Amino acid sequence: MTGTLILLEAGPALSLQDMGRQGYLAYGLTRGGAADRLALHEGAALLSQSPTLAAIEMVGLGGRFEVTHDTVIALTGAEMTATLDGASLRWNASHALPAGARLRIGGARQGTYGYLHVAGGFDTPEIMGARSSHLTAGIGALLQKGERLPLGAATLDRAGYLLAPEDRLSGGEIRVMPSIQTSQFTADTRDRFARTEFHRDARGNRQGIRMASEAAGFSARGGLSILSEVITEGDIQITGDGAPYVLMCECQTTGGYPRIGTVIPCDLPRVAQAAVGTALRFRFVTLAEARVLEQRARAEIKALPGRVQPLVRDPKDISDLLSYQLVSGAVSATADPYAP
Repeated sequence: MTGTLILLEAGPALSLQDMGRQGYLAYGLTRGGAADRLALHEGAALLSQSPTLAAIEMVGLGGRFEVTHDTVIALTGAEMTATLDGASLRWNASHALPAGARLRIGGARQGTYGYLHVAGGFDTPEIMGARSSHLTAGIGALLQKGERLPLGAATLDRAGYLLAPEDRLSGGEIRVMPSIQTSQFTADTRDRFARTEFHRDARGNRQGIRMASEAAGFSARGGLSILSEVITEGDIQITGDGAPYVLMCECQTTGGYPRIGTVIPCDLPRVAQAAVGTALRFRFVTLAEARVLEQRARAEIKALPGRVQPLVRDPKDISDLLSYQLVSGAVSATADPYAP
């Protein structure tokens, strides 16, 4: 037995998530999995384990946790308040979690989706090749107070590490490539869409996020309805009120609203992590540009383990030690310290 994590208190939207389920789109099931997959890679780098292991996804608010056996945790994604037996914990870092200690994760300071990783992952049963809950498909469910999650086998030598994350919690520019119906929007409409500052609307979840703005609504030539056809995560549908919706990891598999574009995969975490009211702008890129951006993002993911650093650095391991200001002032050994 490797231990159990106990949910002493649970926020309103906690679920177990991994990389999701591939290969079921033809059967009406989208990938699902973590809303911010990059956070899974960051947790894996901190704990030196596979990014396919499941973590607890926390939407806006965490909970209170305890383990029956010593383990190591990592905290990634949206920055949330975290304490261990009352002592503050650093986010985007790994920490020892002794048996019986109380881990409390509070509200998000920035971002939307926070992640609690454990060494070895969670040893819950796989369903269709994944441990993640797909809430809209009825696979799994939100985690509740009192649940006990078995931990996978792991080594416990990864406490005390830090990883500076990619800044994706404050909105900003979202790159979009043309979609099937992009040409049905006039050039003026596309230009206006790209010039508009949007804000993440309160109407949003793991299925899709509405983008609000002060601008007039957007529409395609020939009306709103098209023949229902396959859609995918990242598609930006223009609905009946003219507002864009960015489809997320639990979106439907077919739809009949025109799509003005598709968010490239490496920018989807930025959309997911935008808190309500966060400003976002969309910029069109070509398919060739999107391919280069994706290749660059994948290379950065592969480089994550090399960016992990100890939380407390030993001076002998700091190659640029002399560049630090180690002395804030100078004193004299002979001068009278009480002299005016």
